[in-house]
Amino acid sequence: MTSTEQSRRDVFRTIAQLQHVDWPVYGSTPLYDRSSVSALQSDIRTVARVWFEHDIHDSIGEFVSQYPLEYVDFGSHDEYSGSTRYQMPQLVRLFLLKEIHGWDHETALLTFLRQRPELRCDLGFERMPDQSTLWRSWHQRFTTELRETVETAARTILIKAQDASLIVPREPDRKLSYRNDDQDDSAPDDQTVLKRAKKITNHFSRIVFPAFSLNRGEGCEIHENAYWGLQTYLGLRENLAANEGARSFIYESTRERTPLGHAHRDQIRGLSIPAVREMYREAVGRLLEEVAETEEFFRAGIVAIDITEADPFTGDRTGHEDEIIGTKEQTDEYAYQWATVQLVGNAIPIVLDARPVRKGESRKDIVEDLLDSAEDLVHVDNVLMDREFDSQHVLEMLSQRGLSYVVPKRMQTSEKAQAKRLLHRDQDRYETDRKLHLGKNEWHETTLIYRRKEDSEHEDHRQYSVFMTNRGSGHLTEYGYRWEIESGYKSIKRFMAATTSKHFGLRFFYFAFACLLYSIWRAVDLLVQVALTGEYEHSPIVTADNTLTLLKKETGIG
Repeated sequence: MTSTEQSRRDVFRTIAQLQHVDWPVYGSTPLYDRSSVSALQSDIRTVARVWFEHDIHDSIGEFVSQYPLEYVDFGSHDEYSGSTRYQMPQLVRLFLLKEIHGWDHETALLTFLRQRPELRCDLGFERMPDQSTLWRSWHQRFTTELRETVETAARTILIKAQDASLIVPREPDRKLSYRNDDQDDSAPDDQTVLKRAKKITNHFSRIVFPAFSLNRGEGCEIHENAYWGLQTYLGLRENLAANEGARSFIYESTRERTPLGHAHRDQIRGLSIPAVREMYREAVGRLLEEVAETEEFFRAGIVAIDITEADPFTGDRTGHEDEIIGTKEQTDEYAYQWATVQLVGNAIPIVLDARPVRKGESRKDIVEDLLDSAEDLVHVDNVLMDREFDSQHVLEMLSQRGLSYVVPKRMQTSEKAQAKRLLHRDQDRYETDRKLHLGKNEWHETTLIYRRKEDSEHEDHRQYSVFMTNRGSGHLTEYGYRWEIESGYKSIKRFMAATTSKHFGLRFFYFAFACLLYSIWRAVDLLVQVALTGEYEHSPIVTADNTLTLLKKETGIG
């Protein structure tokens, strides 16, 4: 069906109401302007996803003709000077159509449009250019960057249309076409990996970092990218504080002005925790949009929720008792705590959201908050958590949301007695249904699974672990995926800048930005592996140091 003024208005009204999405993206950050083709790619992805979900939008050609290109400044991507018969937006639409159909030559495009005068008119052509004009426009008038943008945007349009169950002119390539035709199938060498990682990291930095903004207004002498470059630089070395890092950053940066340590901290302190979380979720959403277009990314899957602690706090916490709280091990130490939800299992281990943990917050509230964010970004099937989340109220909430769970249970008197009986019978595994009391004659039904640990150091009932699940014992094997969140925390903490400040917002920003760096690293590694080997293994071939070094360069060094 043909789009209408009302249907087009519906699309952009829906986009305006989406969380973590800005359109056009150049208006949301000083890192982009109207000439940024990376911003154009992001904008086309946003509109295409919503456009093809509309009931009456079933034509890719109509999307190409109706997408608003008027706001894009193609001047810096036009190699011609002086007056020309055909405007850049007209030609961009033509070449989008050519790439969408996969035609090698301009003749096929011209034949297609001559047979469709209405579409030709919608594209803005009273008279079509000839084949030689189109060839020169593509090879001589368009910059290399603009040609790559058209190719990428065409692929995105095909994927979004196919995801909406539309018939598409050709099968979109969901394996990124970075591989050279003459490249053999042997394992890629370090130089090849770094070369590919540089290209992908450059692209990610242009997509992801604009989600973060200091809201400083116009006319600032220090570019906002310099702040993100410094923050990334701090993540390159363990325990590097802002003051020391800023002094070194001056000599490594190619910028004329870079922020001093105290100025950097002051800017970060001006960000509220809700604002940091909002920006983080938008950045991760953009990251997921990039990797979701590959076959190797599993959008539906398993998430793990956990809480990690900063190093024990040894100073005076007067006035900060609600933020510097007791450790999970119930010692006499205190620490800042952060909670995260992360993709695990077959998916790349991206941290979907992070939040601080305050004194008095229930585990149920924390889990609900993180799941709300996760389910906005991906489809969640199964939730894995540690035993500190074994409350029956948490489990009931998960079941009410239609989610399966696997959670180890802290062993109480009855579980210890059952484990002793199993030990006496030399039984390795045992299942039993259990009703957990919710109050007011309400119960949560779950299954307890006792499993004997292999090579246990204990000789008594402690050889057994008890798990709770609402989907049967088959899901128990998935609990092994939860270790990925623990290994992820080790890298995340390594990426954190050091500080002695008790400012809660600053501390949380350092943690959240480290989560983002970790997620970018794992996303870069996925796309590099797919590009160079055609498949994805969980063991990274791109190192974290390489990714951060490349990110550092893209935000203003080198």
